[in-house]
Amino acid sequence: MDARFTAEQDEIRGALRDLLRRRCGPRELRRALDTPAGHDPDLWAALAGRLGLAGLALPEEYGGVGCSATELALACEETGRVLAPSPLLATAVLAAPLLLALGTEDQRADLLPRIASGTLTATLAAPPATALALTCGNEGEWAGGGRAGGVQARLVPATGGAAGADAAWRLYGQVDQVLDGHTAGLLVVAAHAGGFARSRTLLFLVPGDAPGLVRTRQTALDATRPRACIQLRDVEAGLLGGDDEADVLGALARLGDTVAAVLACEAVGAADRALERTVEYVGQREQFGRVIGSFQAVKHRLADVYVQLQAARSAAYYAAWAVGQGEQRVGGLALAQALEALRTAAAEGIQLHGGIGFTWEHEAHLYFKRATGDDLLFGPAHRLRAHAADAARLFERTEVTV
Repeated sequence: MDARFTAEQDEIRGALRDLLRRRCGPRELRRALDTPAGHDPDLWAALAGRLGLAGLALPEEYGGVGCSATELALACEETGRVLAPSPLLATAVLAAPLLLALGTEDQRADLLPRIASGTLTATLAAPPATALALTCGNEGEWAGGGRAGGVQARLVPATGGAAGADAAWRLYGQVDQVLDGHTAGLLVVAAHAGGFARSRTLLFLVPGDAPGLVRTRQTALDATRPRACIQLRDVEAGLLGGDDEADVLGALARLGDTVAAVLACEAVGAADRALERTVEYVGQREQFGRVIGSFQAVKHRLADVYVQLQAARSAAYYAAWAVGQGEQRVGGLALAQALEALRTAAAEGIQLHGGIGFTWEHEAHLYFKRATGDDLLFGPAHRLRAHAADAARLFERTEVTV
């Protein structure tokens, strides 16, 4: 493994950091969060159109850049530094890989070029930690159970006919905590089909303006990750891939490792910025006639944060490289370490900023909320580690005969 960044990776990171420095400062961030969409459409147009971020990991034949998930993860490290609210995670990390892996040629040719250009945003309507097998296996009934427990799918024959070529899929149910679900132009909905006798989880494509679709933006702890409650009231949907025998659960589990690696890099970027701001502040704030950064106790606390951050960065970079090479089961552990590093960096930042660190006007609380929100949405860290240990059979008892 060559740990050095390539010239292309350095160029992507540099161009993105420069754009975000100019277009996503603290004032711009606050302004975007107060809009109905929860993000700045002009910033998204620049990220997707000018830098090609939405299609960074998509093949060139579909209008993408042709890079791997590694470059996408490194790009998300930069967006994480400024907590940039955008449909990037939902569109390019959650939805687009599923369309590429499971979609028919017609579906890919229709949807992926629009995603790559930024004119179409998409998201995955499913509980992320469970559906992506981050904290447990995804073979359970998380997609079914009606409105209270997920989404049900049924195949309805055409009027006066039998189920066949003219039959249509109809969805009924509810999904909470859907990232950018209130603004996405396309929903990839996980639903339970087949009833008890032939139970299976399938993925369906639902346009954002479909009749019977009700989308309500939710008030989230982390406002920088807008999310929505999705209700489907007998909504007509298209089957992703056109084949109800596709290995949907396997595709979701494979995607989960990539998502975890991307989120780990994003969390490392946020933790790095939180530590950077804290170091700047303790070098300016004075107490007892000295800057507080000169006190040994403060130095020790920041040193501990730095060591934890660097360990998380190494794990996140390895995970980003590994998923680009097709290696599995590395993202969850990296994400657990990165989330803990972000939580520690954000908490210490609030404490060492003193009274101003607890105010609504300061950005310190936004980083702490990002750590807590991601922990609730994709973790928590101890369950990420427990699932990785179970998958590796680390604590499985074996009898040795002598």
